[in-house]
Amino acid sequence: MLHLKLETDPRWATIAEENIEEILTDHAWCEQKAATNAITIITHNPQYEDLVTDLLELAKEELEHFQMVHNIIKARGYKLGRERKDSYVNELYKFMNKGGNHLQSMVDRLLFSAMIEARSCERFKLLSQRIKDPKLSQFYYDLMVSEAGHYTIFITFARKYGKDIDVDQRWKDLVEFEGQLIKSYGVFESIHG
Repeated sequence: MLHLKLETDPRWATIAEENIEEILTDHAWCEQKAATNAITIITHNPQYEDLVTDLLELAKEELEHFQMVHNIIKARGYKLGRERKDSYVNELYKFMNKGGNHLQSMVDRLLFSAMIEARSCERFKLLSQRIKDPKLSQFYYDLMVSEAGHYTIFITFARKYGKDIDVDQRWKDLVEFEGQLIKSYGVFESIHG
């Protein structure tokens, strides 16, 4: 379904598990950024009522995920660390069309968002399958399902409103770009690292 070019090396899950406090903090901030991203898309595109409605629900869900991760951090006696820079997302952002019209920019932002959700989904699946802690394994399985739904929302709106744009080709180009980019990742104790 996700059509990612390159899957994460399963050894990343071991790195994640060995650095679980760091992963949980990074994950919490990823959820916050996902909520902020949805609100940003709404702010720039209020004329699309269905998009606003669906992304409001998505933003609320992302904030609920932030709270869930924070609750896990507290229950384990950890502290929520400071927000982390997400190099993967910053590198992925370079793919976005900066010189196009408003519609092209919106479609690119939706595809960019879909890609982040797809990669997060793939990482959560890996954690759910390989992490030894049964509670965290189930938690990441549940989030994997949710992220797949978010991916679908973003890609569906890109196709709906990008009728005058070759959205499928743009997605293929993004998949290729991300496939090259992700080769440098999967070795750090972060969700996209």
